[in-house]
Amino acid sequence: MNIDKLLKRYRIEHGKHFRLKDHDPADTHGLKSELKPQSKELLADGVKELSRLQDVFAAQDRWGLLLIFQALDAGGKDGTIKHVMSGVNPEGVDVWSFKAPTAEELKHDFLWRTTRCLPGRGQIGIFNRSYYEEVLIVRVHSQILQNEKLPKQLVTKHIWQERFEDINAHERYLTRNGIAVVKFFLHVSKQEQKRRFLERLDNPEKNWKFSADDVKERESWDAYQDAYEDMIRHTAAKHAPWYVVPADNKWFTRLLVAQAVVDTLKSMNLKYPKVSGTEKAALEEARRQLENE
Repeated sequence: MNIDKLLKRYRIEHGKHFRLKDHDPADTHGLKSELKPQSKELLADGVKELSRLQDVFAAQDRWGLLLIFQALDAGGKDGTIKHVMSGVNPEGVDVWSFKAPTAEELKHDFLWRTTRCLPGRGQIGIFNRSYYEEVLIVRVHSQILQNEKLPKQLVTKHIWQERFEDINAHERYLTRNGIAVVKFFLHVSKQEQKRRFLERLDNPEKNWKFSADDVKERESWDAYQDAYEDMIRHTAAKHAPWYVVPADNKWFTRLLVAQAVVDTLKSMNLKYPKVSGTEKAALEEARRQLENE
């Protein structure tokens, strides 16, 4: 099965006509019965290829890669990151989880705390939630905005459009400086979220994953759907695409995400650095010395 071709169905580069209702969280492109038994093997192949590409990516030391994961509670961000990145060299990957802003972070602009965590060249940075929370939870719960210490005259009806503009400029800047940006929205249904919540409540080993606030947030489900749709519509770009990944079936989610990361690395035309004639001569001298010990 060519997962690479399948990816195009979920990649959003132009958001003008994007509608979230056109994307089914349970979608597997009709592959469930055919692919699920093989999904572990296919994912393992993707992880292996990702490991190979990461080695060249780090050696070339020209690009950075930023992977952004957004989802509603129980959308599967943690599990997807864990499984997809299971084969990479941990020295070359940093995972950052962004919770509610700290007092220090609230003293700065909304991009400050994530900018400090951007990957360097040869590094993969993963944001588990990100600056996009500023047009999601902050938009749905407007009282949060009141705590961000912005001058009152700057908090206008245009603030969300202005933040979209700031984010677009930020991502354009990153990509122009060799930091590739790929964004994933793990799109879970309300029914599947409920099933996962109940599973966390029923399983003592998963109780720690559940918070009473999770149920409270479900009351704002429709508002979040609107916020995600508007976010993708205004921030999808060819240089910083969104993947709207169906998240009701974890095996399918992970396959798509792994392939998207692999495809991104392949697009960089990665190659191991070439050794110059002088360097080759030095290597040969080192070999001679070792062999003559």
